[in-house]
Amino acid sequence: MPVADIKTHTEFLGIGVERLDAAGAGLTAREIAQQPAVWPEIEALVAGQRAALDAFLGPLLARGDLRIVLTGAGTSAFIGECLAPALLGAGRRAEAVPTTDLVSGPQQFLQPKVPTLLVSFGRSGSSPESVAAVALADQLVDEVHHLVITCNPDGELCRMAQGRANVHAIVLPDATHDRGFAMTTSFTSMLLAAASAFGVVAPGAIAAPSAAAAGVLETMPPLLQALVARGFRRVVYLGSNALRGLAREASLKLLELTDGQVVALFDSPLGFRHGPKTIVDSDTLVVVLLSNDGQARRYDLDLLRELRNDGRAGYVLALSGRAEAELGDGCVALRGVEEAGDLALALPYIVFCQAYALLQSLALGLRPDTPSVSGTVNRVVRGVTIYPLTGDGHVPRG
Repeated sequence: MPVADIKTHTEFLGIGVERLDAAGAGLTAREIAQQPAVWPEIEALVAGQRAALDAFLGPLLARGDLRIVLTGAGTSAFIGECLAPALLGAGRRAEAVPTTDLVSGPQQFLQPKVPTLLVSFGRSGSSPESVAAVALADQLVDEVHHLVITCNPDGELCRMAQGRANVHAIVLPDATHDRGFAMTTSFTSMLLAAASAFGVVAPGAIAAPSAAAAGVLETMPPLLQALVARGFRRVVYLGSNALRGLAREASLKLLELTDGQVVALFDSPLGFRHGPKTIVDSDTLVVVLLSNDGQARRYDLDLLRELRNDGRAGYVLALSGRAEAELGDGCVALRGVEEAGDLALALPYIVFCQAYALLQSLALGLRPDTPSVSGTVNRVVRGVTIYPLTGDGHVPRG
């Protein structure tokens, strides 16, 4: 679906598109706003490939010795961090390993004698590390298969997939190929495509998260603007399990779109007590991404109460899939996702975080479509030298 066809294209969070375009934010705003309409297309696309996916994945997933490695760089790597807990919970052997680790330490992360499915995520599909990771897996692993999920049919990952029996590629619609600097639609769409392909998000389950995300964009502008007006210089995102990966992505969005002027961190609610909590002061916004999983939610709520009782943070906000009286005014309870799994819940949660990051970028006088004032950080990473694998594969100990 072209961005221009999105119903919300006339404004974003109450800001007209002409003003957004003049401020260098039009691309990013449209790409955030289009997500609730794009996700059903992703679900339908994967459903249309179901027979081919089952033919490719079915024999692999039936094997008890299969190792699934979820990989990408930056935001694309965080897709794997969100997805791995769900795959593990479904009985798969799954690990999220960034391409940046695979390339710098291939003998430490690739196991030659273990049958491996390398799942590569890439917006452009041409990041040097992504291409190199595929080549290294082919070189080092005796039996390797590839699932490529990308937004660019002209990228190197797509070209690599052509004519190879051990590769299946899911190429997402052009609208997912973000033109702005920050990955927004591409992140959520690749996450949804993978979750649907592996069956950890059920068919038809995207309707409620799509509606919830649309509700965020329609009803949350006053809250978002109020948070931006507070001028927080530190923001911490906290989430358990799959939502820890999402917290990491939320923190990166804020760092990217504010050009590093706002310090953004992430952690799990349980992990935050073990030292990182020292960053909290009156200039800090803490956002707790509450899990719908009963076990994790109890720990999330404990930390939420603790932060509020401490009284040190400038503001503590909870995003929740369920309304609970005890959460009070500092809670955004999304509608219609009370029973959603955390992967589905992640989609409207990140839309809230993306919108906040964009508004914060504008408040700082930056141009969100190209936020790096120095020009030293680019939409597609440059300047990476890929070195040939040398030596006998020996890994030093100690």
